[in-house]
Amino acid sequence: MNQENNVILLAGPTASGKSKLAIELAKKVNGEIINADSMQVYKEISILTSRPPKKDMNIIKHHLYGFNSVKYKFSTGHWLRIVVDKIKEKWHQNRTPILVGGTGLYFKALTDGLAEVPHIPNKLRNEIRKLHSEIGQKKFYKELIKLDPLAKKFLLESDSQRSMRAYEVKKLTNKSLFIFTKKTKPHFDNKVFKKLFINIPRELLNKKINKRVDKMFKDGAIAEVERFLRMKVNRELSSNKIIGISEIRDYVDKKTTLIATKELIRLRTRQYAKRQFTWARGHMRYWEMIYSPNFKDLFKQAINKIS
Repeated sequence: MNQENNVILLAGPTASGKSKLAIELAKKVNGEIINADSMQVYKEISILTSRPPKKDMNIIKHHLYGFNSVKYKFSTGHWLRIVVDKIKEKWHQNRTPILVGGTGLYFKALTDGLAEVPHIPNKLRNEIRKLHSEIGQKKFYKELIKLDPLAKKFLLESDSQRSMRAYEVKKLTNKSLFIFTKKTKPHFDNKVFKKLFINIPRELLNKKINKRVDKMFKDGAIAEVERFLRMKVNRELSSNKIIGISEIRDYVDKKTTLIATKELIRLRTRQYAKRQFTWARGHMRYWEMIYSPNFKDLFKQAINKIS
């Protein structure tokens, strides 16, 4: 593989085994790993986000993990600017960048470009999020289509984040978000990307999620959330959306039991994985789907697809 002309994109639902596969791929192709997960950028939360352990980071260089404080906003635009430079830097060093994560919007921004949309005032953003919370995604999507019929062509009914984004852009500018997105240009030719998605069976994934949640609590998830709560992070910031924070907060406040807390985190993680699969069906149709219960076979599949 010519390192100067390729970027490996490795996506998949949470707990699907991306990190392990990425390390073996990096050994094979003289690669380095770059984070493409929006919740793994946060410095203070490593257990709940399942950040790769130090022993893995010592085997292969990892970039963009745990570098942004939970107190500061971090957007897809911020990530894209940093990652474009990081890819060029790795190419210059004759390394193959391997982007690993579960945030579909990060991958889409990299491969398709990101629309330069005007800044949305907090007041309007909060009003729209309040409306979404009151009526739910199904009704909100119908309201969006009335406001911006063009959205129906580009948005899945289940995509709540982008639905809210489209609604706020239309309200502010009276133009469809998808007028802005038509003007976007990616930073790289699409031919440089080798796109892999770990398409693990749902039943097996659910078992892995259950084990992961148990491990999080053994590793100190409660203490991690208690430290986060003492920081008094603004509730509007995205770091509050990390699965486990609000659930453990309720446990710490004695509003629920430990058993119920663990079960709720398992449920919300399964729901998140389901949304990741939905995103993949809608936005990753041309990615290479790989899976095997045998790791050696999975690795062979990945190498065959990127060669």
